[in-house]
Amino acid sequence: MKNKILFLVFTFLFFLETNAQCAMCRAVLESEEGQTAAEGINDGIVYLMAIPYILVGGLAYFIYKKYNKLNK
Repeated sequence: MKNKILFLVFTFLFFLETNAQCAMCRAVLESEEGQTAAEGINDGIVYLMAIPYILVGGLAYFIYKKYNKLNK
């Protein structure tokens, strides 16, 4: 169990930079100078993609804890 927690901590602390833009967004935003809007949109896409995974993971954790408590 300790290894799983350690893995999760390292997964959230040390992650690779991701680029999550669709082809059309990338084409429009690459033509812009400065690239500040492209970075903002990219961060927003990653943020919107991560929230459901965090919520489902938290729900799974609480369900696991509930069933684990009932078995003891």
